[in-house]
Amino acid sequence: MKQPICTVIIVAAGKGRRMGTEISKQFLPLAGKEILAHTVERFEEAPAVDAIVLVAGANALTDVENLTQRYGWKKVRAVVEGGKERQDSVRKGLAALPLDTEIVLIHDGVRPFVTREMIENSIRKAWETGACVVGVPAKDTITVCDEGGFAVKTLDRSTLWQIQTPQTFRRELILQAYDYAQKENFMGTDDASLVMGMGAPVQVIMGDYGNIKITTQEDLLIAEAFLGEEKP
Repeated sequence: MKQPICTVIIVAAGKGRRMGTEISKQFLPLAGKEILAHTVERFEEAPAVDAIVLVAGANALTDVENLTQRYGWKKVRAVVEGGKERQDSVRKGLAALPLDTEIVLIHDGVRPFVTREMIENSIRKAWETGACVVGVPAKDTITVCDEGGFAVKTLDRSTLWQIQTPQTFRRELILQAYDYAQKENFMGTDDASLVMGMGAPVQVIMGDYGNIKITTQEDLLIAEAFLGEEKP
């Protein structure tokens, strides 16, 4: 397989209200280092990734630029200001892609346990099919409830997946999907939903139950435990 030129957009523009801290969650310390730093370094160390675009909140641009200098991240090509919603932030990241980018990975800044295998597998599958997301089969029973909180329908768990990031696409496809969503005034739940919204298929491949998104204090405790297990 030809090795495509790959850029990852790392979205770190959220405020983290569920964390209940004054500091945005991506800057909270995890084993002595910012969560965002752990995430960026996974892609810095991934040979298949050529460039990184960081998307930050307006009040955090300087902080992210300072992290880039402090840690000496060599793949960071741009630090851009995010938008009101995540979809707006990703759009701004797409506008900052290096011109030679062929594959775009979109990843949560607070998902620091992505592995090289996940990155490489998602790139390979996106290059083959156009769009690929990582996920894991749902473990729990999922029930649809009405507005009053009463169970309406229990879904077939064997068909349900919890979708993670990275979500990976051929450049022209994800740009087309974002343009289509803007034209149709469609706000999706994630990047893959925009691709599916215009009728294009999305391949789901196995991620990892450890590839957690850190959004609560409980997640921080789990992340500390995961890092402890990774240490030799």
